Amino acid sequence: MSKALNVEVGDDDDGVRLDRWFKRHYPSLPFGQVSKIIRTGQVRLDGSRAKANTRLEAGQVLRLPPSLQNAESDKPVTKLTDADIDFAQSLVIHKDKHVIALNKPAGLAVQGGSKTYRHLDGLLDALRFESDMRPKLVHRLDRDTSGVLILARTSKAAGFLSKAFKERTTRKIYWALCVGVPRPAKGLIDLPLLKEKGRTGQDFKERTIPAAPGDPNGRPAQTYYAEIDRAAQRVSWLALMPLTGRTHQLRAHCAAIGHPIVGDFKYGGAPAKEPVIPEHDPTLHLHARSLDIPHPAGGRLVLEAQLPEHMVQTWKTLEFSQNDDGAPFEELVF
Repeated sequence: MSKALNVEVGDDDDGVRLDRWFKRHYPSLPFGQVSKIIRTGQVRLDGSRAKANTRLEAGQVLRLPPSLQNAESDKPVTKLTDADIDFAQSLVIHKDKHVIALNKPAGLAVQGGSKTYRHLDGLLDALRFESDMRPKLVHRLDRDTSGVLILARTSKAAGFLSKAFKERTTRKIYWALCVGVPRPAKGLIDLPLLKEKGRTGQDFKERTIPAAPGDPNGRPAQTYYAEIDRAAQRVSWLALMPLTGRTHQLRAHCAAIGHPIVGDFKYGGAPAKEPVIPEHDPTLHLHARSLDIPHPAGGRLVLEAQLPEHMVQTWKTLEFSQNDDGAPFEELVF
């Protein structure tokens, strides 16, 4: 007869609810099965029955039923080629015991989906380094948006960083090349957004659009913008700082004020497709330039990602300085 499993609660799981502990360590187990084994007393915490919402403490011992002996206890190590490993590790711009930061290239999806077979989530095993734990995604960037992306190296760090994003104690600044020049040169776009479903036959499944005044489905969305430079009245280099995190918020907001991001065919239409600059690359010109976020070990971590190659070439063509962004939002207090 198989014996019960005894598992000590680690430091990374201190304070985590029991049901969420299962989600972390046994992701393949259906929610219903987890609920059943807890409800029927098959899980013991220091010898006593535990409830799904029980908060765990480091050092406690969980007694798990023998049926979990062969259950998947973590995501399996993905079989990666040397080229995959080299590629993933080449993206690293910061690494410590708690976090890893990447400069994600445009065109690389963060997670898989329909017809998406190469994505960052599938490369995370290449970023374990000396740790046994697979790093965790705590936020997202669109497939076609490049720039700073932070990963948590422990469960405790993941919870801390996720809370920072949720409570908006982070400051994210994006760089974008937009069609035309907005007036005024600096301001706040305060425009609720909602998701629009694409009709059959269209080239998109879902996009974000401005909500009509009074529409109860609209979700608040605010973006600060500031002009850094311009090329006559053709295009402008804008710094964008979102205060909310709606899907495609920056793209939808820029298009809504009449200055779509260059290369954004989904939201910009014909203006974004036209060669507003000589021989411009049609790739989306939107880059997550910097992230200022509380660090799990204390203090704040300020990260900065260099421009991707297609934007470097555009900046050279327009004779923009790649580093001359000043402090466009320094007067804002958070």
